[in-house]
Amino acid sequence: MKVVHRVLSPDLGRQVPAGLCALAVMTKAPRAGQVKTRLTPPLTAAEAAAINICFLQDTTAAITATEADGRARGIGVYTPVGEENAFAEVLPSHFALVAQRGAAFGERLTAAAEDLFEIGFDSVCLINSDSPTVPQNAYMEAVRLLSDAGDRIVLGPSDDGGYYLIGLKQVHARVFGEIAWSTEHVFGQTLERAQEIGVPVKLLPTWYDVDDRAMLRRLCAEFFEPADAPAGFPAPATRAFLTDIIAREGRGRVWPL
Repeated sequence: MKVVHRVLSPDLGRQVPAGLCALAVMTKAPRAGQVKTRLTPPLTAAEAAAINICFLQDTTAAITATEADGRARGIGVYTPVGEENAFAEVLPSHFALVAQRGAAFGERLTAAAEDLFEIGFDSVCLINSDSPTVPQNAYMEAVRLLSDAGDRIVLGPSDDGGYYLIGLKQVHARVFGEIAWSTEHVFGQTLERAQEIGVPVKLLPTWYDVDDRAMLRRLCAEFFEPADAPAGFPAPATRAFLTDIIAREGRGRVWPL
């Protein structure tokens, strides 16, 4: 049975209990040809959409485990409006949805933070959907840091120069302004913007995004050569997906020597 998620609207004001941190995954409807296109090849468009679903399932599983102490709530910040049913049986049933708005990526991040605070969250983490093995402890640490007194920004750096998570205690639109998105400058420029507005930054462990062929090989190495990989979230859905391809077609299909 398909799960239809509750959709929250900032127009309705507070809709969540006080004291919660939003662990909000920025995502789009997982349609073939529209998601994870830099993974084609080696994946087909259909496989790229399927692995995108796996990434979402694993990321939200890690977030769900983080919710256990009652201080955080998982959210899907989605696009496009009208595709809510695309997340049925993809996101956990207790996740609510919040629609993205804005044109440029920085505008969408700013709007997401604004809307989540308007809905009633005390703090907000905006999380990418490209890093299925981010350790659960990273999300837990973000929630802890944002629960401490005083303003701060929390960043989870990616080793390609971006970040997999940004956490806020209030809207700071400046940290999303004049950023060269999708480049190796994102993390450094974000630190510069935080310094400009005088907000301290706390860092989480550095991780990596799976957004091209090289990073897909790295993900396979993390799964299948664990002695050489850091201890990440086990990401069972993604691991099973890649295991099946390798079993059917050989490792060269997605993980060449």
